[in-house]
Formats: sequence, C-alpha cells, structure tokens
Amino acid sequence: MKYMTRIISPWPSLFLIFMVLTIMPCSAARSLDHETAKIVSGIEAKYANKSFSADFEQATRLTALDVTEIAKGKAWFSHPGKMKWTYQSPDHHEIITNGKKLWIYRPENNQVMIGNAAPFFQSGSGGAFLADIHKIREAFTIEPGKSGENASQLELTPKKKTPELAKIRIIVDLPGYEIPVVETENIYGDTTKFIFTNIRFGSFDEQIFKLTPPPGAEIIEID
Repeated sequence: MKYMTRIISPWPSLFLIFMVLTIMPCSAARSLDHETAKIVSGIEAKYANKSFSADFEQATRLTALDVTEIAKGKAWFSHPGKMKWTYQSPDHHEIITNGKKLWIYRPENNQVMIGNAAPFFQSGSGGAFLADIHKIREAFTIEPGKSGENASQLELTPKKKTPELAKIRIIVDLPGYEIPVVETENIYGDTTKFIFTNIRFGSFDEQIFKLTPPPGAEIIEID
C-alpha cells in the first residue's frame, strides 16, 4: 500500500475489485457458453455466503521497474465483504475489514490506521471479490481461458473499467471448483498474482474482522 510500505498488500488490485462489485448497478448478464456457465455456477455454489481461510503467496510484477515483489501470509474471508489479511513476510502487518470499517495494523510500529470502509472503497479501494463472489456475473464480462482436465481458466473484464483494473484471470480447480490462483492486471501491464493453498471452508469467530487498537498505539484516521 502506497502510504504504508513499498512491499505491496492486496491493495490496489483486490480492493478495486471489491469497489467494482459493490458500487456497480445491476445490468443484464451476458450469455455464457454452457461450459463456462457450469464453471461459474460451480464457484458460486462453492463460495457464495461461505466463510473460508487460506494461506497465500502474493507476487506483484511492476513492469516499468522490471521488479517482482513477493509477500506471504494468511487470509480469512466471510460474506459479505469481510476479510482479514495477515502478512507474515517480508514484514508483519494486518488489513482487516468488517465491511463497514477498515483497520490497518503495523505491530512493529504500534500503529493503527482506521477508516470507514464504504468511502474508502468508493475512492478506489475495497476488499477481495472472493468475499462476495455471487456478484461476479453483474460486475464482469466472463470469457473462458485455457482449460484442462483438472482446471479451467476464466478471464474477467470489469464492465466499469478503471486504469488500475483491466483484467482478472482466475484458475478454477475441477471438479471441486476451488480457486487457487487469482491474477489481476492494470492498464500498464502490472500484475498481482495470489496463489492460495490450504483452503478451508467453515465458520470461525467473526470477531477477527474487527480490531481493538492495543494500548498506546498511534491512531491514524484515513480520510
């Protein structure tokens, strides 16, 4: 994130995805071919209204600088729009939202950034589309990509385009319909790829989607 550290977080790619999903009005869905429609229905059934966690590795390619940056951690998702990202390397920090409020916690600095989720998302940031996947048909044009016996690729083009988000590519494992890979691309050709492992569906304490600042923490309000 630009005002936190040079090592990137799910921002802006994942947050922009959520912004597109939450503020876009409903529109008529484009017809999908039979196989693509089957895959979309499968991931909707797998993820919609569900809670899950996963380990992740994030690789961001900055084309102009010819640099790739790697980060690792664990993430939790819950419908609608709740998530927690705990970055374990290269530096420890957390990004948490309950869909209404946003917290960014840097324990090494004992610093907490706090903002209202909705205005922040509408300004160009947001949460992961995996936390509200049932809206995928409304927000994106969906095209089939490369497919094999055990996996298929879908290419998602946002109906409301922004410079920061031009394309999303997802890999869908078959026949289970889990999504182990999400890659976003902006108009400059920069990409951010998330590889999810140890994906586990099931309920967990919703209190993880809020943060009480520790004693003595520096509080920074996000406009």
